Amino acid sequence: MSNYIAMLRGINVSGHNIIKMERLRACFAALGLANVKTYVQSGNVVFEAAQDAAGVLSGKIAQKILSDFGYSVPVLLKTFKEMEKIIKRNPFLKAPGIDHSKLHVTFLAAEPPPMALEKLQPLAEKPERLHITGREIYLYCPNGYGNTKLSNTAIEKKLSVGATTRNWKTVNALLAMAQ
Repeated sequence: MSNYIAMLRGINVSGHNIIKMERLRACFAALGLANVKTYVQSGNVVFEAAQDAAGVLSGKIAQKILSDFGYSVPVLLKTFKEMEKIIKRNPFLKAPGIDHSKLHVTFLAAEPPPMALEKLQPLAEKPERLHITGREIYLYCPNGYGNTKLSNTAIEKKLSVGATTRNWKTVNALLAMAQ
């Protein structure tokens, strides 16, 4: 069994795609997933499962959500070890003057295209910063994520890749829950 972290895009945001966490946990459990736990009301689920390919497992979860709730929801999965590496790789953690409460990670559904940084950099307004490593985009938004042009929608448009973003507190809480 492996510990997984599922991040669902667009659940319970601005009154859209409302799913009660109790029902979401039951949905995951119905797939035979074990020790299902949710974190806050925005589609964060931690669970245990046999070591399936993440793509296959995320597809099963997305299909079950569509079947149970009628919503087509992108599901991004990370293993405990992957999330641990993502946290350790954040280039802004040791940078001077960085307020950790203003850090975010955008998780991409696929590898970003070549020149991804060049495509996104014009969206970053000073003093915002971004860094791409693998399928993650590390963001520093000192004026707040709600005020940046580096939103999920903008990133998806520029890169033609599905994305979902979590704040630094949530990323760390999900790792702790999966431990």
